Amino acid sequence: MNGTTLEDLDAMRTALRGPVIGPQDPEYRRARTVYNAMIDRHPAAVVRCADTADAMAAVDLVRDEGLTLAVRGGGHSGAGLCLVDDGVTLDLSPMRWAHIAPGARTATVGGGATLGDLDHAAHAFRLATPSGILSSTGVGGLTLGGGHGYLTRRYGLTIDNLLAADVVLADGTTVTADATSHPDLFWALRGGGGNFGVVTSFTFRLHPVDTVGVAITVWPVDRIKDVLRWYRDFLPQAPEDLNGFFAALTVPPGPPFPEEIHGQKMCGVVWCWTGEPELLEAALKPVEDPGPPSFHFTAPMPYTALQSMFDGLLPAGLQWYWRGNFFDRITDDAVDVHAKYAENLPTALSIMHLYPVDAAAHRIAPDETAWAYRDAVWSGVIAGVDPDPDSAERLRQWCVDYWEELHPHSMGGAYVNFIGAGETPDRVRATYRDHYDRLAAVKRTYDPHNFFHANQNIEPAV
Repeated sequence: MNGTTLEDLDAMRTALRGPVIGPQDPEYRRARTVYNAMIDRHPAAVVRCADTADAMAAVDLVRDEGLTLAVRGGGHSGAGLCLVDDGVTLDLSPMRWAHIAPGARTATVGGGATLGDLDHAAHAFRLATPSGILSSTGVGGLTLGGGHGYLTRRYGLTIDNLLAADVVLADGTTVTADATSHPDLFWALRGGGGNFGVVTSFTFRLHPVDTVGVAITVWPVDRIKDVLRWYRDFLPQAPEDLNGFFAALTVPPGPPFPEEIHGQKMCGVVWCWTGEPELLEAALKPVEDPGPPSFHFTAPMPYTALQSMFDGLLPAGLQWYWRGNFFDRITDDAVDVHAKYAENLPTALSIMHLYPVDAAAHRIAPDETAWAYRDAVWSGVIAGVDPDPDSAERLRQWCVDYWEELHPHSMGGAYVNFIGAGETPDRVRATYRDHYDRLAAVKRTYDPHNFFHANQNIEPAV
């Protein structure tokens, strides 16, 4: 166990309320399992924190033993940053709670909460905040990276709605970071990833969201050039109530898709409309412009249903390899690259998505948060996905080849949560642009010895 003894584990068990799970414990295999089955790491211990006091004590114990600490919220890190060999995973999953203040339109959630936990609690009051597209995703990791989803064009990024965070620092103390208390840390947390501490709770601004208009439009993949050129021109000038992420996909065998297109490679858009319900059809009338779609589905839907729509298609336990890019435009050359690789998706679950990050997200000043790409229009991800472990290398190679051909047509950086395993530190610097040095200075203040380095790491300024 690389210097971690049974006595060390016993000391942790004595100090903490939550369970401390070591390699000899029957729960160990399950405890070290994360969403991406391509990640196979063996921590010396998994510490399930019951509360903030546990997190504080665990940080002290791990630091004093000279071990590496990784932090797990929802466990969705594609690069597997929530596990580290021979170190300690601080697992916040017991801290899955959400408190809604409907009068103030705010939500405060625990560091182990998922999007589903937040959405469920807020939906009871017909409220929501922008987040991702799978309800099993952890609030913590998504937020610290920036966070985008169906409500981004209308209400901004997840970090644009973050009001405060409780953070356990590397010295084991805890602080509340907001606009007036530790404002430098609050700035860094909004996009700087897990570099600055263990966030045990988040407070968000909520917006009136209840039933939304949902639409799915798909065309045969050999039409992708026409469709993607139309989409790149149409969406940025569309009303902010309309959000739509573009996808290259294989149609799954189930509703709402008709049987005759099951298993076919397609391109398309998943739409979310937050405007008046009766205006949805008019807003989507232009979908006929690139040619009649093979399938066009519209329906009113509770926001929570949209947020969980793809949970069954993409459960935990699949092999994942992904990489991302930011784009301010989709050039004709980029369209050609997308067409080449979309027509050769390596498996039925492999995808390419382009998520809009414009409209409301563009109204935040470039230096207001650590998110350095306020001029980006799309956040793209390429993901090789399959249940079969034997497909892992094929998924990785397809993704890397696709990314390398597409990257020259990008802005240089990526959504930090879409940086894949094995990418170089230069990718992190490119993702933060001119904000990197400021982030490094904040890191020096709050984590001068880089205790929190099992992440897309920002080293402390010298």
